[in-house]
Amino acid sequence: MTTALPPRAGRRCHNALNPLHSTLYFSPDLDREFTGLGIEDPAAVRLAARSAPLGAVGAGTVAATFYNYNVELLAKHLPAVWETAAPEAVLAARLRTADTTLRRLLGEETVTSPEMAEAAELALRATQACTRHARPLYSANADLPVPDKAHLKYWHAATLLREHRGDGHLAALLSLDLDPVEALVSHTATGKGMAPRWVLGSRGWRRADWEAAAERLRDRGVLDAAGELTPAGTDLRAELEEMTDRLDRAPYEHLGAAGVERLTELGRRFLFAAAGAGAFPQDLTGKG
Repeated sequence: MTTALPPRAGRRCHNALNPLHSTLYFSPDLDREFTGLGIEDPAAVRLAARSAPLGAVGAGTVAATFYNYNVELLAKHLPAVWETAAPEAVLAARLRTADTTLRRLLGEETVTSPEMAEAAELALRATQACTRHARPLYSANADLPVPDKAHLKYWHAATLLREHRGDGHLAALLSLDLDPVEALVSHTATGKGMAPRWVLGSRGWRRADWEAAAERLRDRGVLDAAGELTPAGTDLRAELEEMTDRLDRAPYEHLGAAGVERLTELGRRFLFAAAGAGAFPQDLTGKG
């Protein structure tokens, strides 16, 4: 299918918007808000924050929609967390966290700027072409009301675009026969994924699970003996991202080349400011 967009333009835009959405999960404001709800375990906080749009779901639903979490970890917290705080209360706390976090990281001048309002409108326009079929996390978030303030509109739209791409990415992972841990190991091997200690700590897998997945990838010729991607592994990851791009093309085609370029420019500006303000742990990514 032909496209009017430059190669990987949608992916570049996603890479500018998605991390700013993700600042929520590293924010101390999230822990404070959820402690106020009675949710104190860090794993429970983050699982509830992301799954709340789905309703009071259990471990099975989240295992399916999050893909790379160990269901044993999920079962420790779900559905029990909803007895402590209903999804509606969690969603309200999540939005308050986004407000506090973006104000702290970007400053009042930026969150109230014309550029933020412009970025919010561009991102929301892109979401008009997102599709619901086979996209449960996107669809659940799309049922939520659009916030009033520009920086929260932008965060909401970034969330929609993130989950829309993510739902398609899961279809691509299945198509290329990468199971949850293999997906994590091969992503980390690119140097762009989370470092193993972050993956193991947040996803509930054990070092033995990681090593077993690495061995399977070596048997497939995806990793070499040192755990680096082989040429075939590099091709596999490239195919995965290209397939994800294809499944996520509609919102960026709808926005158009000029709109995508401008949204990417603004998104990068906000992201660099947030990163400079300490939004992410310094050791988050890498192979070590």
